[in-house]
Amino acid sequence: MNIIMANGIELAWDSFGDADAETFLLISGLGTQMIRWSVGFCEGLAGRGYRAIRFDNRDAGCSTHFTAWAAPDFGALVSALMAGRRPDVPYTLNDMATDAIGLLDALGIARVHVVGRSMGGMIAQVLASEHADRVVSLTSIMSSTGNPALPQAASDVMAMMMRPAPDPAVDPDGFLRMRLPFARRIAGTAYPFDEDVHRALLLEEARRCYDTDGTARQIAAMAVAGDRRARLATIKAPTLVIHGTDDPLIPPACGHDTAVSIPSSIYRPIEGMGHDLPPELEQTVIDAICDVAKKGSHQAVSR
Repeated sequence: MNIIMANGIELAWDSFGDADAETFLLISGLGTQMIRWSVGFCEGLAGRGYRAIRFDNRDAGCSTHFTAWAAPDFGALVSALMAGRRPDVPYTLNDMATDAIGLLDALGIARVHVVGRSMGGMIAQVLASEHADRVVSLTSIMSSTGNPALPQAASDVMAMMMRPAPDPAVDPDGFLRMRLPFARRIAGTAYPFDEDVHRALLLEEARRCYDTDGTARQIAAMAVAGDRRARLATIKAPTLVIHGTDDPLIPPACGHDTAVSIPSSIYRPIEGMGHDLPPELEQTVIDAICDVAKKGSHQAVSR
């Protein structure tokens, strides 16, 4: 793992593959860390001749945490939004996208293939719409557009996600008793849930950094992002949208809406996939994002 200054903060990152190769920038989701992009996934991209860079978003993992800001008052946040007011939040998805641009600048990388999952897909969409000159291709996985008419997460899933868990440093068993059922609930039905793998991942993330207030600040950034469809309509980069048909956290309609909103995008629903990327699907996803990357590279050379 490396630490670099970008956009005025510290970002933790690492890299797989030849430093001179075309690069995939992998962006993680809400409250999760760069290690959610597994070593096998990153090495799979490197084996296809690409460089893969993963990093911790602000307020996650080993990157800068905005501890000067308290956790948002979600009641006040919702009230302000319902009244048509923009609440005061520590940062926005645009700021998080600018972090990614700062990382690329610090590493001397001009253009990348951007891949984001969940909240990371939203950040990737912002990159492709607001920083089009830096994005060769876009892949948005298990993400959404901010369209207020879209269905929301299943009520039990939201309750499980928002329920406080014990501090893993004090009560790791209690922490796992709360978080493992949530991981199982959102994982989908087509592939076996490997409890040992998820347990190890949750504990490794907790060891790197456990910050529920940071996750709350990221939720606030998503809450104020609004409807992005008008901006998505301006995206020119070849785009792939991947979504699981069994996703209970960000329902499949959200992925379809993303694909409809981005001109000429390819929509790839994956039967039985939930809000997770199981090892059995990693090669399928690698093949798909490499295909759209080739299309983007060809388009860039043709211009």
